[in-house]
Amino acid sequence: MDQVTKTAFKKVALIVGLAMAVCVGVYFFMGQQAAFEFLGAYLIEFSLSIDNLFVFITVFTAFRVPLDYQHRALAWGIWGAVILRFVFILLGVSIVEKFEWVLYIFGFILIWSAYKMYKGDDEDEEKDVTDNMGYKILSKFMPITKDFVGNHFIAKVDGKWHATPLLATVVVIEASDIMFAIDSVPAALSVSTNLFIVYTSNILAILGLRQLYFVLEHLQERFAYVRYGVAIILGFTGVKLAILMFGLHIPILASIAFIFCVLVGSIVLSIMKTKNTAPNA
Repeated sequence: MDQVTKTAFKKVALIVGLAMAVCVGVYFFMGQQAAFEFLGAYLIEFSLSIDNLFVFITVFTAFRVPLDYQHRALAWGIWGAVILRFVFILLGVSIVEKFEWVLYIFGFILIWSAYKMYKGDDEDEEKDVTDNMGYKILSKFMPITKDFVGNHFIAKVDGKWHATPLLATVVVIEASDIMFAIDSVPAALSVSTNLFIVYTSNILAILGLRQLYFVLEHLQERFAYVRYGVAIILGFTGVKLAILMFGLHIPILASIAFIFCVLVGSIVLSIMKTKNTAPNA
């Protein structure tokens, strides 16, 4: 394991520690139930974030983004996600408060998303980044240069402004995050409909993405089975929402225990299955 990966691990641990400190703060200021809801929502968002990073790796590979430029693209992508998630969560909480039956629809959407993730359908969707919604919209507004122009997002070519592949990368990441939000926001709402809890758990999971990316970028072969664990968690949250229509409710502690065990179990299984084939882990 190189120094970059070790440093990334330490920073990921620091951000996770910050999330746990916030959880303790929620416990003292909002009560035990709120703290459990925060922890459950955070675990869901953290597990979904791991899967999202595999898509980021695919995008960077497709655009052949140099490592130095990936830092800049990730930073802009993550801060954009912070703003977008606030809009999605605000809308989601407002809709659920007025129309509680929407939770049932969210549940079936999550179950379908879990099935697609388990089957690997979403991998095929991200292979050709030029088919991405964000890329198509950007290309209609501005021509896109073939090569990178330093770490600039736009550049003047023959007297006309062009978008660079780096800007296209950020736009594709943001467009992908919109699709991720369709899963992650309803999943968090399966645990809590408190705006503060849902948003802070989302943001703390997102803020760790940049460093977590550089961990997975180096060790992605060791986490080959995590996708299936995430699919199970997504399916579980979908079922948790769907059965509400029958008056059934899964206790928050049971949800936290299940999500934690599946996430940790999928990571451990991945490491055990790939320990003889993974390079220099």
